[in-house]
Amino acid sequence: MLELYLYSTIFPPYTKAMQVSINSEAEMKAFGAQLARTMMAAGRARLLELIGDVGAGKTTLVKGLALGLGIEEEVASPSFTISRVYDAEGGRRLYHYDFYRLTDAGILRDELAEVLRDPEAFTVIEWAEIVDDVLPEPHIRLTIRATGETTREITIYGIEGDAA
Repeated sequence: MLELYLYSTIFPPYTKAMQVSINSEAEMKAFGAQLARTMMAAGRARLLELIGDVGAGKTTLVKGLALGLGIEEEVASPSFTISRVYDAEGGRRLYHYDFYRLTDAGILRDELAEVLRDPEAFTVIEWAEIVDDVLPEPHIRLTIRATGETTREITIYGIEGDAA
């Protein structure tokens, strides 16, 4: 079902937003791995915009994405470093940005724009509001909401053109 949904969000016409319930950290990682494999197979929309409160599970999701991309290196939050880069299978790279602590992206806006032009890049951005003007379409937006201590609700949106 996820594959069909992502295909429809990447290639118009779009369906409504999809909701996914996650019951554990392991499920979040498995979901992330499946999402990465699906997006790579589709060949487009290699950008994920993550929205969620601190502690919502964004980094856990990225750990799953890394697994799906064949990355064995330990994934850590870029909250203090702003960005992290991981080498993936097939010469690809996973770029993980977290703009939470910034009020202006500055030179990072230019770096991000360059990364987003790289066809081998898989890019994840947290707190993307300050770089919204450089985000290409299509891309996928995930909103993660804590519904309990270990449970989460994920809403998946396909972003293209004026759709949100």
